[in-house]
Amino acid sequence: MIKIPTAIPLFDAIEYLEEGNARVNEYIAALTVHRLSDAAVVYEYSADWLLEQRGSENNFKTYRSELTTFLYWCFEIEQASPLDVTRRSLFRYVEFCRQPPQALIAYFNTAQFKTHKETGDRLPNPCWRPFLGRKQDGEALPYRLSEPALRTKLAILSAYYSFLIDEELTERNPARQILKSGVFHTGGQFHASGEDNENLKAFSELQWSYVMTSARRLAQETPALHERTLFLVSLMYGCYLRISEVSARPGFAPIMGQFRRDSQTAIWSYHIPRSKGGKQRSVAVSKALLAALKRYRHYLGLSDLPPPGDETPLFIRHRPAGHGRDAGIQNANLGIRQIRDVLDALFETAACAAEKDGFLQDAAEIRQMTPHSLRHTGITHDINLNQRPLSHVQADAGHDSIDTTSRYLHTGRVERHESAAGKQLDRLQAAVDDQ
Repeated sequence: MIKIPTAIPLFDAIEYLEEGNARVNEYIAALTVHRLSDAAVVYEYSADWLLEQRGSENNFKTYRSELTTFLYWCFEIEQASPLDVTRRSLFRYVEFCRQPPQALIAYFNTAQFKTHKETGDRLPNPCWRPFLGRKQDGEALPYRLSEPALRTKLAILSAYYSFLIDEELTERNPARQILKSGVFHTGGQFHASGEDNENLKAFSELQWSYVMTSARRLAQETPALHERTLFLVSLMYGCYLRISEVSARPGFAPIMGQFRRDSQTAIWSYHIPRSKGGKQRSVAVSKALLAALKRYRHYLGLSDLPPPGDETPLFIRHRPAGHGRDAGIQNANLGIRQIRDVLDALFETAACAAEKDGFLQDAAEIRQMTPHSLRHTGITHDINLNQRPLSHVQADAGHDSIDTTSRYLHTGRVERHESAAGKQLDRLQAAVDDQ
């Protein structure tokens, strides 16, 4: 008899999710160390995606249930990262949902997490199961999953994979592939977010100027909080970094020693020990970014540049006053959600400044940007404004293909319109008419 792994709920209710859960963290950390090296990154991004649904409690609960079931299948049944799931392997998940093991079916609704009466800790509920069955006259009925319910599952997973694509964690959406294939007759078309060039959200030059001006002003006014903000935004833009490449998680904490100087050429680079797909890469560091690093280290009371093996945390935490011993600077790195909070606050400040100057549309667009827009902006500006060779940008961005890098060439409608405005339908006749 095959033993079915225990299912543990992964995401608490909205009001608790951002706090994190010690038991879940232990599970994800063990998974990351022993079986799936990117489990912690996937979990952090998954929690972020769920938090984006906080505006609708019903949506949050539906998405949470589906994502928890899917991640359980990935982690424990398939024993594969969601980033490695293909269209073919996703059909196995479909069959898993159609005929789940009896041990994973509950016959009554129960909360995923409970509060311990004595300690107040939030604990995963051992009675929870991923699937809910029905009974009749006290007897369990055969589990059934309707086709509409199955399509809903795939639609939710398609939205989830669209989010992962936008964050550049993966390049494929197996759920959308299945939905578009017509295997499950949908009776209509499913529309997922596109992946064309128009959706590569990058700041315009004007918008980016407001972001950097705001970061410098905040650093000048409140250095204790915002020298870190200024360096963070400079690094992510200058090195095209994903948020997962600068945030702390189980098994990884970014340090100053990732800035390295080549002893022969004296050239500085920023080393990323593990990125998308488990790869490592080094990004060339510009003189401007090197100056930003010196400024930040000078504020921290450190030497101008990191010596070899410098293990100083890259982005120290701050605690507000009133936290007793925890007040002030903490010798610990920022997690994904803390970095998002810092950058979202900066973008809002920049949007307010643009709005005050009368750039209402730009302010609205700035508010739509995400931390990942910093990577898109750095790549877009380097190709289209700084005229860096595509091959150089490809290496620094960690793109597998030059085709991916080429998507950033003239990504805006304005540039395309301006380059098209002077085109002639008949160049010879136009030359005659001009005479």
